[in-house]
Amino acid sequence: MEELFPIKYALDTFYFLVMGALVMWMAAGFAMLEAGLVRSKNTVEILTKNIVLYAIACIMYMVCGYSIMYGSAGYFLSGIMGSGADGGSTYAPSADFFFQVVFVATAMSIVSGAVAERMKLWAFLAFAVVMTAFIYPMEGKWTWGAGSVFGMYALMGDDGLGFKDFAGSGIVHLAGASAALAGVMLLGARKGKYGKNGEINAIPGANLPLATLGTFILWLGWFGFNGGSQLVVSSVTDANAVALIIVNTNMAAAGGCVAALILARLMFKKADLTMALNGALAGLVAITASPDTPSPVLATLFGAIAGVIVVFSIVVIDKLKIDDPVGAISVHGVAGFFGLMIVPITAEGTSFFVQLVGALTIFVWVFVVSLIVWAILKAVMGIRVSEEEEYEGVDIAECGMDAYPEFTGAGK
Repeated sequence: MEELFPIKYALDTFYFLVMGALVMWMAAGFAMLEAGLVRSKNTVEILTKNIVLYAIACIMYMVCGYSIMYGSAGYFLSGIMGSGADGGSTYAPSADFFFQVVFVATAMSIVSGAVAERMKLWAFLAFAVVMTAFIYPMEGKWTWGAGSVFGMYALMGDDGLGFKDFAGSGIVHLAGASAALAGVMLLGARKGKYGKNGEINAIPGANLPLATLGTFILWLGWFGFNGGSQLVVSSVTDANAVALIIVNTNMAAAGGCVAALILARLMFKKADLTMALNGALAGLVAITASPDTPSPVLATLFGAIAGVIVVFSIVVIDKLKIDDPVGAISVHGVAGFFGLMIVPITAEGTSFFVQLVGALTIFVWVFVVSLIVWAILKAVMGIRVSEEEEYEGVDIAECGMDAYPEFTGAGK
């Protein structure tokens, strides 16, 4: 066995890095999806947000987020900056950091779309610093970090309550949606979205081909998101588990896409592409909590239910006058909660009560702290552009350029 260790170490490290690279590619998916679902006059700003938030997440998680989440400041300096197996690990410590940091960026990307078209760029980036350096790592400490913070008992781990969130339906997606909801509530709706008499005005996106491309990129990246969360692949058992996880991830997305499209056809009498896209993403979010335990048939069914739920959720949230241009709160928040609650159906040793406790812990922590941070930013620097800037488009106001200069004025 000792002769095999270098091979296992190399294989697991390579697998971890490739899976992390797939998750990093999801940043491109979010950028394309959001750019496609906003108006053309707001494209440059949302692309700027997506690439800069990824860079901020990497820096802040390196500076302090990783240490908060795993309590390993010394390990960070000696292990991640160094080389070699540490404590019997079968993969390089730096590979673990890379895989974890792309998850942080994913959580922050969820916020970007929900506050699109009316938030100040620098206020958003300031929030990204706090979210990636403190808010996310703290709730991650109670879950994947398996540690106590502020006296809070660990939700996961050998001494935890038995909460299961395999790849982050709650830890990543519900957390991102909770932060987004807090921001949207303080930010308010886009001008013209809701009429004085209660009517809801559709504000269509500028580029549905781009939104569709973004969804396909996210679908692909999710194989790394869920498949990489097995952490190792160098044994027969782990290799089989990774294969099943990826199959289940794919089937849940397919189920969500088809179910959402069928429901949209029944409700709106049209085949709504945006609902199909969000249905696929909802299926992906829902299966993320436990992609290792269902059969592919059950995974498809779970994804289909998530696809149905997300259509109703988008409609209800709109009626509540919570303006979410890309449906992020429904896709990542509502479907993320659903994913956590179906875990006990197939995962032994879990319970609906503990899953509910975990979901509420994540939501309350992220929502409350995010609301405080957003409120401070609103008081100190303001979080919303002026009405004139919103009308003209935040691309010019915030970034000084158009995404499609030869078509200036289109989409306003």
